[in-house]
Amino acid sequence: MSTSDVPMSLLVSAIVVLTLLSAYFSGSETAMMALNRYRLRHLVKEKHQGARKANRLLRRPDRLLGVILIGNNLVNFSAATVATIIGMRLAGDTGVLLAPWVLTFIFLIFAEISPKTLAAAKPEPIAFTSAHVLTPLLQLLYPVVAFVNAISNALVRPFAKGATTTDRLTTEELRTVVGEGAALPGQHQNMMLSILDLDDVTVDDIMIPRAEIVAINIDDDIPDIMNQVANSQHTRLPVYKENINNVIGVLHLRRLTRYVGAEDINKAELLELTREPYFIPEATPLHTQLLNFQTNKRRLALVVDEYGDVQGIVALEDILEEIVGEFTTDYAASVPEIHPQEDGTFLIDGTALLRDINRSLDWSLPIDGPKTLNGLVLERLEFIPESNVCLRMDGYLMEIVQIGGNMVKTVKVWEAPAP
Repeated sequence: MSTSDVPMSLLVSAIVVLTLLSAYFSGSETAMMALNRYRLRHLVKEKHQGARKANRLLRRPDRLLGVILIGNNLVNFSAATVATIIGMRLAGDTGVLLAPWVLTFIFLIFAEISPKTLAAAKPEPIAFTSAHVLTPLLQLLYPVVAFVNAISNALVRPFAKGATTTDRLTTEELRTVVGEGAALPGQHQNMMLSILDLDDVTVDDIMIPRAEIVAINIDDDIPDIMNQVANSQHTRLPVYKENINNVIGVLHLRRLTRYVGAEDINKAELLELTREPYFIPEATPLHTQLLNFQTNKRRLALVVDEYGDVQGIVALEDILEEIVGEFTTDYAASVPEIHPQEDGTFLIDGTALLRDINRSLDWSLPIDGPKTLNGLVLERLEFIPESNVCLRMDGYLMEIVQIGGNMVKTVKVWEAPAP
């Protein structure tokens, strides 16, 4: 039977069928490669049948691509042969010349661009459905696929040396996924990002500085100590002798409640109620200190520098606030060092932490150096001013308002207009 005996309707039908098969292989390839691997693993754990088969196919992408491309190329070349026969019948030699151009146009639209665009937009339903067909097709064509893969892998191997592929995400990549690719409520998203940021923040970034530590001086009279305890806003107070560098214990005020108003307690009994102080280096990352608090069953630590001098104090609640946010509905109100002015400027105490200022006012003052506004100003000036000085710093204008005790006490700050 010659090709001239084949009905024209059958040849046209063959072109339509081959176009659909080519569209299937093209769409399947794009859908399989566009699958989100992490969502795929989740669906595998949920025992989704299509996801399981797709996951097994993707374990060996060379075999998957092999069976898809073998099928696709077989279909495309078969369609080219049929199109040549149709062209010869309709227009002779001219039809033979035109057949590849016409077929390319048809396949480009209906068998390549359209199915691949659809597969990229909806990869899961197409990939999971295709997996049910590609799995038995791979088993059927396995000898051919293995032979083709052996040759192609041998050709690629010299160029692929040293190349490593991994699905593990770096911290920055994970931050991008959480920030842009996760469908989470805003608060949950912020908490997850804050957890990732714990690696970059140390205890000296969030500690209460030495000058603001509320502590008990054991050298004070008992009535004064009891009065301080009765009016304290904290549940744990360091107890020191002579100066804050000589902390001898930490007192939990709950242990002292039965003595409030009593006059028969003495300093020895008071010290018996204290717990051994817990000291930590100032450069300890927050994620490490969070685990240390858990391991040591502590909630309060004194931060010391390389010389052993106390630089500040940090509590478990301070680290938790870095994750979940301040335990207050108005964060600006919880930063008493910041005083808004009617003209839109802010009077800020020099002891205010830069992180607190940034968080309260949504600013971006540099925090990779000094921790306080006073430290930042002095670092930029490189001298201690004797009178009021103005300076521009990273998009902010600052005017020193008050100086005393070799430090900048008050600064007027506002955002500088764009040049």
